[in-house]
Amino acid sequence: MQHHRESWLRRERAFAAFATGPLLDFWRQREECEFTGTGNLTLRYVRFTAPHHTRVILIVPGRIESYIKYPELAYDLFHCGYDVVIIDHRGQGRSERLLADSHRGHVVEFSDYVDDLETLYLKEIVSQHYQQRYVLAHSMGGAIVALFLARQPRAFHAAVLCAPMFGIVLPLPPFLAHRILDWAEKRPALRDGYALGTGRWRAHPFGINRLTHSRERYRRNLRFYADDPAIRVGGPTYHWVREGVQAGRNIMRQAANITTPLLLLQASEDDVVDNRSQDLFCQALAAAGHPCEGNAPRVIEGARHEILFESDAMRAEALNATVDFFARHLS
Repeated sequence: MQHHRESWLRRERAFAAFATGPLLDFWRQREECEFTGTGNLTLRYVRFTAPHHTRVILIVPGRIESYIKYPELAYDLFHCGYDVVIIDHRGQGRSERLLADSHRGHVVEFSDYVDDLETLYLKEIVSQHYQQRYVLAHSMGGAIVALFLARQPRAFHAAVLCAPMFGIVLPLPPFLAHRILDWAEKRPALRDGYALGTGRWRAHPFGINRLTHSRERYRRNLRFYADDPAIRVGGPTYHWVREGVQAGRNIMRQAANITTPLLLLQASEDDVVDNRSQDLFCQALAAAGHPCEGNAPRVIEGARHEILFESDAMRAEALNATVDFFARHLS
């Protein structure tokens, strides 16, 4: 495993050879499955398993993402000795959409995401009788997992939240943005339409991206969506933004109920989610008597929002912190 972890620091040098060789071979071993979520929606997930593995990591992606984007992370965790399960949330990826315009990022209630995760947890994680159960979540997935842990703090032996969406960076002053969201909520034609400044999915060149410094990983991820129109998701609806904002408030209110050992990874150059809300969350955990690892977010210096898809050095720092943290929490 140590040799594998050392490879994280030099992968970008020959990324194409890795992606079309070992990674593609690994991806072909996947099992693609489905389950019925809240409201009878068909939700899909993928899993990578080995008979000798006794530990599992549930990966919970962010908004618009699909498990199609996560083979590299699954490969690395699998080769560290974990089974890996990755969910496609309702309204995105290969899961069923909620609106006729499949590009609109939408949810009826944010708690639907949490209910879906609980259903998958009972179906795929608990039923397999793993000795250790872990969860790794990114962005919106971090908000979903935080609410799930407030509901079921003993579900996992440890959790890592990577750039969690506890607050959203809005294009307007908060008081004005909230007034617009409340106004749009009362008007169905607006409520389920694209939020201000957003629209259908489109490819953006690497030079203007706000997500990662890794040209190789950004271009690879862009190709997934360019090549497969069915998994594309564009901007969020006004209602989704309102639900996302409310979810952040609910997380702060319920933080005292989260007793799961928790590591929070923060990207120092994040301009997608609000890092201050992550700081406040860690302070709330500490005030409740069960602080997160290190009593504060672990800051990945220089990283943009997608820490797990960053350049090798930053990504390796985050992955090593994750694997080491899980190894310290066996029961």
